[in-house]
Amino acid sequence: MQITKFAHSCVLVDSDGVRVLFDPGNFTTGFEDLTGLTAVLVTHQHPDHLDLDRLPALLARNPQARVFTDPGSVQKLGEAGIAAQSVQPGDSLDVGTPVTVHGGRHAIIHPDIPGIPNVGYLVGGRFYHPGDSFEVPEIDIEILALPTGAPWLKLSEAIDFLRAVGPRTAIPIHEAVLAAPQMFYGHHERLAPAGTTVQVIEPGGSVQL
Repeated sequence: MQITKFAHSCVLVDSDGVRVLFDPGNFTTGFEDLTGLTAVLVTHQHPDHLDLDRLPALLARNPQARVFTDPGSVQKLGEAGIAAQSVQPGDSLDVGTPVTVHGGRHAIIHPDIPGIPNVGYLVGGRFYHPGDSFEVPEIDIEILALPTGAPWLKLSEAIDFLRAVGPRTAIPIHEAVLAAPQMFYGHHERLAPAGTTVQVIEPGGSVQL
């Protein structure tokens, strides 16, 4: 499985000819010219995870790609002329590799800000992208996309999530709001559970796992 990290929460997973793109948002560049995509998986409706201005052109270059999203994003996608399938926690998909759906709700930003749906996806039984949620899936996770910085999280919560999931490899994501994410990566590495490797991938870089 090859994992390519774009800025923020946008990640491309290549596995046995299947190419799955997560959360192409407006903090991210580099995904616009991708081809051969099998599926686009959207965790939730916030613009840093769902860029409705650039997504139509990406899908025009990838007419075979199916779009799956949380229930809260379906209407927004439809208004942009994008057909998408709504998924719920507990669903199972086949996009050329198995995908299971987890999570349910976005982490609380502030009690005065209404909550929204957020789903996480496990691809190929190996790579888990939680979106903006620290809900721990009741399954073993080998590779975790680990949220690093956001208005809805603090470092201790990210570390507690990392320890609760206990993956073999953690790849930091959701870093675009930070001026110096390396400081957070260092804490991830020092405080990770035994047996977990923190694999930092700079935007545009890839790793084979």
